[in-house]
Amino acid sequence: MDKYIIDGGEKLYGEVVAQSAKNTVLPLLAASVLTDEQVKIRGVPTIADVENMMRILTEVGCKIRRQKDCAIIDSANAVSHEIPPRLTKELRSSVFMLGSVLTRFHRAKISYPGGCDIGLRPIDLHLSGLKRLGVEIIEEGGYIECKADKLTGAEILLDFPSVGATENIILAAVKAQGITVIRNAAKEPEIADLQNFLNAMGAKVYGAGGGTIVVEGVRRLHGVDYTPIGDRIEIGTYLIATASCGGEIETSGVPAENIAALLHKLRENGCKIYTKNDKIILRSNGVLKSVDLVETMPFPGFPTDMQAQYSALCTTARGTTLVVENLFETRYKYAGELKRMGADVTVRGRTAVIRGVEKLHGARLTAGDLRGGAALVVAALKAEGRSEVIDLSHIDRGYADFEYKLKKLGAKIRRVRI
Repeated sequence: MDKYIIDGGEKLYGEVVAQSAKNTVLPLLAASVLTDEQVKIRGVPTIADVENMMRILTEVGCKIRRQKDCAIIDSANAVSHEIPPRLTKELRSSVFMLGSVLTRFHRAKISYPGGCDIGLRPIDLHLSGLKRLGVEIIEEGGYIECKADKLTGAEILLDFPSVGATENIILAAVKAQGITVIRNAAKEPEIADLQNFLNAMGAKVYGAGGGTIVVEGVRRLHGVDYTPIGDRIEIGTYLIATASCGGEIETSGVPAENIAALLHKLRENGCKIYTKNDKIILRSNGVLKSVDLVETMPFPGFPTDMQAQYSALCTTARGTTLVVENLFETRYKYAGELKRMGADVTVRGRTAVIRGVEKLHGARLTAGDLRGGAALVVAALKAEGRSEVIDLSHIDRGYADFEYKLKKLGAKIRRVRI
């Protein structure tokens, strides 16, 4: 096990280039089994979730090789429709394999997926959508087994605009007979990127980024050489850290419209922000005023994946902020750790009241999940004195070279083995 040792109080200055979006790369890797031809994905970040997904692909018979920051996947000899439970327990996004493996083999078997412990995150929307496409589903003994002699297009209305369900249904429908229409679809930029990737393989997917997506089934898909979009959550984390600590940062690889909700809040906090194309410049004096309300919503609302990091910023903003988490019911596990640093945080169910304090002090902290772990790093960078953040396995799931990029910005952070 590793830990970070962080000496807080330093302002941050410099540039950060976005890694490819974790939440795009994972479904793209899953989609690679839809063709017998070679798939090349560029800019693949070296993070634990990506490594786990590639291990899953290897287990079903794919051949994968790394070429610098590229992943080259050959699925011609993929033979297994069963996804190993030891790997699905580590990776929530393994559920994406249902749609693509079903399309490839007309069968799929998977154990209930794992990942961060931030709430129930049921996959009922995934399964109900697959049933509409003609899939027979058996759930028993902790496994989900799906069978479909033929996938057929259908009209599907999602009760909630779930990112995962939207992507899984697209993957299952892309070679189905006929046309599939997904209504109340998720609108996240990663959905549009999956569409663009599939269309580059010869698929016919339209409307991603809007509430209705149309998938016209095709008979076959071919190989592709593709560069995913930049990771808006990663870039948002560095912007939040700089806003909290003070300083100036220029990011590239994520256009402002992909994180407009966050930028709006940071401007309300008192930061100066300038944007052009995929570049964002943020300047902060480190003395922020609070905003009244932050409420997580599906895109284009404030992202749940940035709620924890932004809450860390709020702990030293002047005034009181009400944070409402609408997507995951146990996403405040980090709050107790912030209190150890002197933060004034009161959690009631899905709501947190954060009263800004003059300063945080260093403490020994434990990361309980991916974004909560990043929030603790943000808080430690702002705090007076030395902090330790342990159990970096969670942070490693989503951030490549986290401490290296922070060091380049001027942070005093180092990683050591416990």
